[in-house]
Amino acid sequence: MSAADDLIARSNRLGADPRNTNYAGGNTSAKGSDTDPVTGGPVELVWVKGSGGDLGTLTSSGLAVLRLDRLRSMVEVYPGVEREDEMVAAFDYCLHGRGGAAPSIDTAMHGLVEAPHVDHLHPDAGIALATALDGPALTKECFGDRVLWVPWRRPGFQLGLDIAAVQRANPQAIGVILGGHGITAWGSTSDECERNSLDIIATATAFLASHGRPDPFGSQVHAPLEPDERRALAAELMPLLRGLASTDRRQVGHFRDDDVVLDFVGSAQMPRLAALGTSCPDHFLRTKVRPMVLEPGGGSEERIRELHAAYRADYAAYYERNAAPDSPAMRGADPAIVLVPGVGMFSFGANKQTARVAGEFYVNAINVMRGAESVSSYAPIDEAEKFRIEYWALEEAKLQRMPKPKPLATRIALVTGGGSGIGRAIALRLAAEGACVVVADRDAAAAAAVAGEIGGADVALPVTMDVTDEDAVRAALDAAVLAFGGVDLVVNNAGLSVSKPLLETTAADWDRQHDVMARGSFLVAREAARAMIRQGLGGDIVYIASKNAVFAGPNNVAYGATKADQAHQVRLLAAELGEHGIRVNGVNPDGVVRGSGIFASGWGAQRAAVYGVPESELGAFYAQRTILKQEVLPEHVANAVFVLTGGELSHTTGLHIPVDAGVAAAFLR
Repeated sequence: MSAADDLIARSNRLGADPRNTNYAGGNTSAKGSDTDPVTGGPVELVWVKGSGGDLGTLTSSGLAVLRLDRLRSMVEVYPGVEREDEMVAAFDYCLHGRGGAAPSIDTAMHGLVEAPHVDHLHPDAGIALATALDGPALTKECFGDRVLWVPWRRPGFQLGLDIAAVQRANPQAIGVILGGHGITAWGSTSDECERNSLDIIATATAFLASHGRPDPFGSQVHAPLEPDERRALAAELMPLLRGLASTDRRQVGHFRDDDVVLDFVGSAQMPRLAALGTSCPDHFLRTKVRPMVLEPGGGSEERIRELHAAYRADYAAYYERNAAPDSPAMRGADPAIVLVPGVGMFSFGANKQTARVAGEFYVNAINVMRGAESVSSYAPIDEAEKFRIEYWALEEAKLQRMPKPKPLATRIALVTGGGSGIGRAIALRLAAEGACVVVADRDAAAAAAVAGEIGGADVALPVTMDVTDEDAVRAALDAAVLAFGGVDLVVNNAGLSVSKPLLETTAADWDRQHDVMARGSFLVAREAARAMIRQGLGGDIVYIASKNAVFAGPNNVAYGATKADQAHQVRLLAAELGEHGIRVNGVNPDGVVRGSGIFASGWGAQRAAVYGVPESELGAFYAQRTILKQEVLPEHVANAVFVLTGGELSHTTGLHIPVDAGVAAAFLR
């Protein structure tokens, strides 16, 4: 196995365990020899995890490969710590070959340390020692001279020089504790390096367990609410909090109420520790310098808004205290983490993964604070240093390299009847355009299958929902809110049909169709509007009505009447909800035979009998009676939904778009 292959395997093992490092945190490297394709001779290289990658999922494309001689020769031209950022651009001139990842700021650490294999990790136990007030003494007590202390220094070239100097002066050492930051370990082989990393983590963990106080956060002063009450309150709070956290830019939310969170937020020491903020750069870059803390149970809406305004003012003051003339502009003053005693933790980010990971990082910070407080006092790096990293020109450049977001990024969509046919096509299209999608269907397996097509829990959530059941609708909206932070885009698509002449249509036929489409759409729109109004971010409600809402076809009284009901709901709600920035529009499809759940469930056979054609030819029959002579597919309806919600028609509400290939009798007047 090559040095790079060994490195990837080791990285994946280390990154798979959150006790070793956090998501996308840390970096690893290996040195070795390869053939120079130009000279044909050997060349010494270093393979190092590139900028922005994740150890647990690292592949060869995530490695930066540099010539070791050129990297080490940079020491001779190093202009000093005040200009060390200039060295990062020089890494590009040390690269070997084409492709690979961009070198990270920690590349110098890996190249300058003389050991063939190096791991830099962010384990909670290691950072607990690194952030303890008497960290140097605790490190010596814990490790003796096997692991040394390196005082806090911002990641960069000078930190690499510092660690390399400690390693050269202490041949017995296997690694270092980096003040305020994490750990670095090394070894002569990949296996030895991994063993040393795990040894440091295990030793620190055991030391904290054997020397630490059992109640570092003090007594519990706010007991957790009962689970059902807690989740209900969280569902009520989340849309408001998401709206506030989106004051500068729209965010997606995540909620946690596991034991580690509830223990911290309810403790006597939480207010003091939360105000100190996080320490490890990987932590506060995602969680912001400190969280917003609410009153027990959240408090009133008025009080929450006051606390949010105070948080924004405090953050702006932090920026003004520390900003230099060449600092990047303030990126936003809203919180990424909100703590609520008795309820849990809400986290926010540009997408679900970012919001979830922000919460995970704050849990890492909780563990760090617990460890540091158990053996000493938690003493994170100071505010000025945090600002230097948060508004680092290199960090700003990394943000600028991020791809442009998709049109529906940060939007949370709920599609009823999403388990098949038109609903499935809409769910897939909205997800492809960047939305988080809640796939709602009374068929749980079908909803789960479509959510699985879209992806994992960061992008899709299946919910079982009968739109005729008021409690089920409310529960589905709560699930959407707790999963993603709220709801921005609702598609009332659930439907069914029975084709019968008037004299054969029973009251049950009539009631069933009106219950699903007229009443069901009303219930979903009402609960969605409730959440949208609380968010204050506007929104879209789209009704999948029908050509039959305006066209009187034969043997179709119950279906046509309920579709007309839906069509008028569009107009009524557009007029009522516009003041909240909620747009309500409709789509009128016709003849969607292929892929349609309604047609497959008997409607197709009934309509084919009405028109006297074989059911297999019904789609072609519908196409031939249209102006365009084209068959309408579920994807065409999904296209219309995206056009209505993707931003280009931002000033349109109360509109119905026909998707019927042209039926003159159904032209809107």
